[in-house]
Amino acid sequence: MKTAQGIPVLMYHHVSPNPGLVTVSPETFRLQMAWLARHNYRSIGADDLAAFLAGTPLPEKSVMITFDDGYLDNYLYAHPILQAFGFKAVLFIITGWLGEGEPREPVHHHSRKVGAGDTAYNAALTPSHRTCMEKIAAGQTDEVMLRWSEVAEMHKAGSLEFHSHTHTHQRWDRLVSDPQARRIKLAEDLAASRAALEAHLGTVSPHLCWPQGYFDADYQTVAHSAGFTHLYTVNKETCTAKTPITAIPRVVVKDRADGWFGRRLWLYRHPMLTHAYLALRGS
Repeated sequence: MKTAQGIPVLMYHHVSPNPGLVTVSPETFRLQMAWLARHNYRSIGADDLAAFLAGTPLPEKSVMITFDDGYLDNYLYAHPILQAFGFKAVLFIITGWLGEGEPREPVHHHSRKVGAGDTAYNAALTPSHRTCMEKIAAGQTDEVMLRWSEVAEMHKAGSLEFHSHTHTHQRWDRLVSDPQARRIKLAEDLAASRAALEAHLGTVSPHLCWPQGYFDADYQTVAHSAGFTHLYTVNKETCTAKTPITAIPRVVVKDRADGWFGRRLWLYRHPMLTHAYLALRGS
């Protein structure tokens, strides 16, 4: 068996028919997952990546699929597509934004294109990223974010696993000037996130994704004290056995169904080429 030298960690946010920032359409996401399946890729979870970073070999065509925040469209669209191809993904959820209530109905459209008949349903439940942010700011998070019942369904199905993206998604470095007070706020935020995950899923992992990718030495110290060891960023690179577990890089996925996706996967599987490419681009 050929083993992986580099593992691409893909970063998604929305899978929605309503275009916008950090959004991939359901059809594009389906085509990307189909490409992975056709080329014999294996999706890995957080424990697999942790083992790889600790020196355990993984198959050459391993990829980690991650989502940030926990939008409702992840359940309505990404979840059934992942199930259709037998893949699993990692979702970093903002625990304070998730609500209660019955699960809403996923759109089982993985074998067809999204049609005009879906328009009203999509517009109501999967708005653009900007509209999502406006609704969250207005206290209407349940209209655009996941419910814990939906998290439980995806967790049971095995299509997604869930980890912390903090409880509030706040950038405490921008809100609190005093370093000690800022550390206390972050510690409370992380403790609330862990408590929510424990209460709803019965477990909490040592994997944490930083809001907006921001972190500093103080943030890392507080995270370690809270029990988080594997910290995910928005840094551009591929994961190798030498990647620090305190700064795990990821690859932003674009809404492109052409050869771009395959080229990115191939590039980020080869660490030397990835490094040279990013150096050339000044990234």
